[in-house]
Formats: sequence, C-alpha cells, structure tokens
Amino acid sequence: MLTLFHHPMFASCRFVRLAFGEYGEELALIEEKPWTRRKEFLALNPAGTLPILLAEGDVPIVGAVVIAEYLDETRGVLKRDKRLFAEDPMERAEIRRLTDWYLNKAESEITRHLVRERVLKPVMPETAGGGSPDSAAIRAARANIRQHMKYTNWLAGTRHWLAGNKVTYADLAAAAALSVLDYLGEIDWREHSAAREWYTRVKSRPSFRPLLSDRVRGLSPVSHYADLDF
Repeated sequence: MLTLFHHPMFASCRFVRLAFGEYGEELALIEEKPWTRRKEFLALNPAGTLPILLAEGDVPIVGAVVIAEYLDETRGVLKRDKRLFAEDPMERAEIRRLTDWYLNKAESEITRHLVRERVLKPVMPETAGGGSPDSAAIRAARANIRQHMKYTNWLAGTRHWLAGNKVTYADLAAAAALSVLDYLGEIDWREHSAAREWYTRVKSRPSFRPLLSDRVRGLSPVSHYADLDF
C-alpha cells in the first residue's frame, strides 16, 4: 500500500486522496503538521510542504500535481473511460488549467489564508507562527470567495462536468478546494445553484466518503457538510 503524508484540511492533499479513490486505490495516511519541521519529514521533502506520496520502493513524490501526473502514468492510462485525464491534448490542457485554478489560484487567494487563520494558528505554537487569527486576512480571503463561486457556477452551468463530459482532475481539484471551504461554513450555496448541483454529484461519489468523515480537533464542520443532499 502506498503512503500519503497529508493534512486533512489542505486542498492539495484532499485532491490526491480523491484521485486515488476514483481509481480504487487505498492509501495509508499519515497526518503531518508541517510547521513542526520534523527531520524525517524534511528528509523526504526539504521544502517542508505537503502532500508527499511514498510510492513504490518508498520513493517520495512531492506535490499534488506531480503526484497526479504519476498516478495518470501508472494507473490512469489503463482506465480507459474512467481515466481522470483526456486523450486529446487540448482537453488535457483545459483539465490542467482548471486544476491549476483551484489548487493554486483559489489556494493563494482564499483557501490557504482561511485554513491558516481558522484551523492552523489556534493549534500552532507562537514560535511557529501560531496565535490569534488575523481578522484582516480572513476578510480579504472571504472577499474573494464570491468571484470563485461565480466562476464555478458558470462552469457547472455550461458543462456536464467542469472540464467537459466526464469527471476529471479538474472536478477533483475544485471539489477538494470547495470542500475545505464548505467544512468551514464559508460558502453560501443558495446563490450558486449550478455549482451546488455539481458539488452534490461529486460528493456523492464513493471516493468522497473518506473526506466527509474528516474532522479537525476543536473545529466541527457545518451541519450539512456530510449531508449528500445538503
């Protein structure tokens, strides 16, 4: 069994878990607190970032997108219509674009800040940057949610899945990011009916069930988080 070093509230880690789940691959999970900078962890990735996959032979593969490419090359190409990438180069480009949108753009503008301020800082020591949440950072992140949700709503309203006619890495990246915000109660789904219908379909998939069971100590999810029908 492969091993994933992860944090349950990092969208990039959730993305990898969803991808392996779609292919029916089990992962041994090790929850890592990257701010502790454990020597064993830094030996796997000197950058000290997550996720890290220990692949065959315990070789570390670092980063969500790199892991996704590895997964496609070793498993996806054998899955035919269930492959999370596309055969057509232009379709692959669109999948990569949207995956980058949610794992990098949405992360840098929203998710990273809300997770840091609301989830991590309360449990981090002051020497590692812990302490009281920065209300200005939270407000700035929240101000960006609406635009990202409007874009997701447009994608979901004009396509069957976000990048086309089947589930791809793009859907998993978006669902990973939005599931973190949903856990924190940061999304008003009533304003985005197409995005809500799409998200309901994604979180009803078997690969999503482990994420719906995730809990963070001292921070319970909103009441509808694990409800497949909201």
